[in-house]
Amino acid sequence: HPDEVPPEARDFVLVCPSTDPGYAAAMSQACALIVETGGALSHGAIVARELGLPAVANLPMAALRSGTRVRVDGQQGWVDLL
Repeated sequence: HPDEVPPEARDFVLVCPSTDPGYAAAMSQACALIVETGGALSHGAIVARELGLPAVANLPMAALRSGTRVRVDGQQGWVDLL
């Protein structure tokens, strides 16, 4: 949930089921975005492009434990677990 992101948080990948305007502050702090639903024209994808964030949308079951290291390739549309 966007309210769970501390204001000082940086260098994290935001993983969420979907986004809405309430996620804008959290997205501006993130270094990448993974969204379970949506596509190239979804809110998350559009805001990520505006912010210059690598993003992958429509990745069902994207639940990751906090601290899991991933690599997000927004150009190819994949997420690598490290």
